[in-house]
Amino acid sequence: MEWLEASTENCPVQRTLDIVGEKWTLLILRDAAAGVRRFDDFHRHIGLSEAVLSDRLRKLTAAGILTTVPYREPGSRSRNAYRLTRKGWDLWPVLVALRQWGDMYAPEPDGPVLDIRHEECGAPVRVVVECSTENVPLTPRDVSARPGPGARRRD
Repeated sequence: MEWLEASTENCPVQRTLDIVGEKWTLLILRDAAAGVRRFDDFHRHIGLSEAVLSDRLRKLTAAGILTTVPYREPGSRSRNAYRLTRKGWDLWPVLVALRQWGDMYAPEPDGPVLDIRHEECGAPVRVVVECSTENVPLTPRDVSARPGPGARRRD
């Protein structure tokens, strides 16, 4: 079966985008990875409406990407803080890749807004696609992509 003969209804990219493929959702994930935990901090930093933020946080929690942790400020009602789960942290390379692409193709005139470096040696961090056996970086010319066992024929 060739790629164009395969159905896209069970495509993993499409399934992922159904969960996180919206601008505000990715910005919430960006902030959560940077340590933002509280609703008011997300709201203030990202600048989206409370209704949209509530909806996105609820969806990310339902998807198991965020988890809630109750907290209470003295004299206030109990609230929830939001933390990335393992599933959420597994999206971190996607966020770094988006930042890397943005710095290259939609750069700020004054330079990168975020400088991500390896804590141990101080070198810049970058996302690469590599061979799982040889651990060498690959380009699109180095790989082949064909329908896998879960592919279904297009109707």
